[in-house]
Amino acid sequence: MKTTIYITWLLLTAAVGFAQKELIIADVAESQLPADIKWGGKFKRAWRWQDKLGENLVVISETGIYGSHEGHRNAEIFAYHFLLGETSKPIWKLYDFEKDCPVDVEAEFMDDAITDLDNDGINEIWLVYKKACRGDVSPSEMKIIMYEGGKKYAMRGENKVQVSEKETYGGNYTFDEAFSKAKIFQKFALKKWQENILQKW
Repeated sequence: MKTTIYITWLLLTAAVGFAQKELIIADVAESQLPADIKWGGKFKRAWRWQDKLGENLVVISETGIYGSHEGHRNAEIFAYHFLLGETSKPIWKLYDFEKDCPVDVEAEFMDDAITDLDNDGINEIWLVYKKACRGDVSPSEMKIIMYEGGKKYAMRGENKVQVSEKETYGGNYTFDEAFSKAKIFQKFALKKWQENILQKW
């Protein structure tokens, strides 16, 4: 199997203060996915790695924009985590969407990362995405969803739009209860939020 092996997040900048053990993650092509796994939408990206849980595979996919009734439009996103063995065991599934939108619609992944910030031997999977149904220049709904094993952490809010040369609108967020109790993950979540916050038209 030909994959691209890369070392990620060995040491992030001192300014944000993240340090963790070396992680080795492999990009996986669609043609290399196990035959027994299924996913919705169109393949976007997949990763494979070994940690305390075993041999892990995450697949993310999107439908893109497609037509609905009476000229309305839909868009959906998916993410899946499997443990690999003789058969693939599902750990979690993420699904979100905008449906029956009569104006401009979007639902797409913006960023991702795999970390082990607490150095417990179980990697965290980070997914950043936005979705919207709008006919103006208002912000999109924006989310950071992180999983560590089967536990979910969510940061939800909206991105920012540039309304003038010096003025922006939006950018608010809230942490769910899981994130609120996990200070070790909050700083990284805020870093990802700021990296992706500005709406690009």
